Amino acid sequence: MKITIVDYGLGNLWSVRNAFEFMGIDITVSSDPSVVAQSQILVLPGVGNFGTGMKNLHSLGLVDALNEAVIQQGVPILGICLGMQLFADESEEAPGIKGLGWISGKVSRFKKQDIRLPHMGFNTASFTLEKKHKFIGMHGEALDFYFVHSYYFIPQNKESILAHTTYGVEFVSAVTNNTIIGVQFHPEKSQSNGLRLIANFLKFSYENNYS
Repeated sequence: MKITIVDYGLGNLWSVRNAFEFMGIDITVSSDPSVVAQSQILVLPGVGNFGTGMKNLHSLGLVDALNEAVIQQGVPILGICLGMQLFADESEEAPGIKGLGWISGKVSRFKKQDIRLPHMGFNTASFTLEKKHKFIGMHGEALDFYFVHSYYFIPQNKESILAHTTYGVEFVSAVTNNTIIGVQFHPEKSQSNGLRLIANFLKFSYENNYS
């Protein structure tokens, strides 16, 4: 099965790759639209600016490739940090720039005055009890993951929410739309919980491809 990390010039690509390889998974890093479009599982990591991320995806021809794979073919994708935020319609970080629009909603900056930004370090993600979200395998659990961010996703539809976290305010830390999964935290830096989440994503993806 062809698993690809999408390289669009932003993100901890090698630490993500290392996490998959630690689990014995053969994974490719590519910025080639044809490779992305033909993949059976995708990972979209990212650290940086929303506007730069979308600009890079467009300039590399990756938006059409991602839409072909994810929207037209239903290829499972895991978005990490900025990668998750790019699933949204728009972000306060880059007014006027459209996101991928796969999960309706917007990205907002933390506005509470008495918290330090970025939100950095381990924090707890409390997962939904909804068992219809097959990906999780963590229904109702509260688990620690590593975060580094100043913006967070506000989904339009509550059905899209997989997990919440509190940092000054309660915010959404994981989202979904069918085979599209996004997490605000970094599973590749989250030790055993992160590896478990990646394993759950792969199990969900294999079942989706062969069901």
